[in-house]
Amino acid sequence: MKEFELKYGCNPNQKPSRIYMADGSELPIEILSGRPGYINFLDAFNSWQLVRELSLATGLPAATSFKHVSPTSAAVGAKLSPELKRACFVDDIEGLDDSPLACAYARARGTDRMSSFGDWIALSEVCDKTTALLIKREISDGIIAPGYTDEALEILKTKKKGNYNIVKIDPNYIPAQKETKQVFGITFEQGRNNFEINRALFENIVTENKNLTEDAVRDLIIALITLKYTQSNSVCYAYQGQAIGVGAGQQSRIHCTRLAGTKADTWHMRQYKKVLDLPFLPTLSRPDRDNVIDGYINKNEEDVCAEGIWQKYFTTRPEPLTDEEIRAHLDTISGVSLGSDAFFPFGDNIERAKKSGVSYIAEPGGSVRDDIVIETANKYGMVMAFTGMRLFHH
Repeated sequence: MKEFELKYGCNPNQKPSRIYMADGSELPIEILSGRPGYINFLDAFNSWQLVRELSLATGLPAATSFKHVSPTSAAVGAKLSPELKRACFVDDIEGLDDSPLACAYARARGTDRMSSFGDWIALSEVCDKTTALLIKREISDGIIAPGYTDEALEILKTKKKGNYNIVKIDPNYIPAQKETKQVFGITFEQGRNNFEINRALFENIVTENKNLTEDAVRDLIIALITLKYTQSNSVCYAYQGQAIGVGAGQQSRIHCTRLAGTKADTWHMRQYKKVLDLPFLPTLSRPDRDNVIDGYINKNEEDVCAEGIWQKYFTTRPEPLTDEEIRAHLDTISGVSLGSDAFFPFGDNIERAKKSGVSYIAEPGGSVRDDIVIETANKYGMVMAFTGMRLFHH
């Protein structure tokens, strides 16, 4: 297949639309089910690059959940704790611990479940039955992977009445070294960002504390590879083998840090016993539970514990979660890693990171206020490495 005609571009009025190889060669994909759209393919090709690079860097299976050309999370195949299984709604999946790929997807999808609603999925390995069973019950637009077992493919083909988007990509495909795109009829050209993110990137530790653990190295690699495929400006918190908070596309870096930190805090609070034990009505759907949990933790648009409202969601009225209770729990968290796609210009980013349990930081450095940023990190005993490499993605 040398080209594929799309229904429309980013919006229904943008026609005609297609994907094709400029040199006339075959596309490196097979469409096994469905008819992916323009944004689907943007998500597919960006997400595939992320999981492929993350798997090569860590030696572990990797998965990501993408929405609107940025990851909600990315993770490697580490087993989940009982609390995390409950928080991710996967504690009922038999054989989960036996599939590192399924563990990776459970982590990626379970990190920010509200943002992952209607996601695009990428897997670094051949999709197995257990992973397919996890995907089957989630609201998702499609998936890209290097292959599918027969059982997995049959399971996925049952989604959306047989119209679920399933894409197989050639894992040996190597893109051209130059990239082009058009904006306003003008062609842009640049070299591909083939910069390799690995342990050597963290050798320039600029803080007094230089004790960078192997777990932190893994998590910093996850954070930075996630940022490499996230719309800039962007900041990523990572912990125990997964990205737990991504702040993407903000004009101000402190807003990135706050947004990602809030998501990381919500991820931690989802595993808090009071949240895990919420008495949901058995008829409440998974997406509705996600919305209610977020409202319970963050006190958003609706007070889910209020009289006349709680009855819609719970069998009994739950005790509200107080701000003091949240703060006390988050203050017990440490060991979180933080990556930034460009330098931190002020110490306020470090102050905000501390509130979410950050102990390790990787950022390019190069700000005129680097000394202030380092001083703030030293105040909290953090380990901070200057990578010298910016990771903007647009």
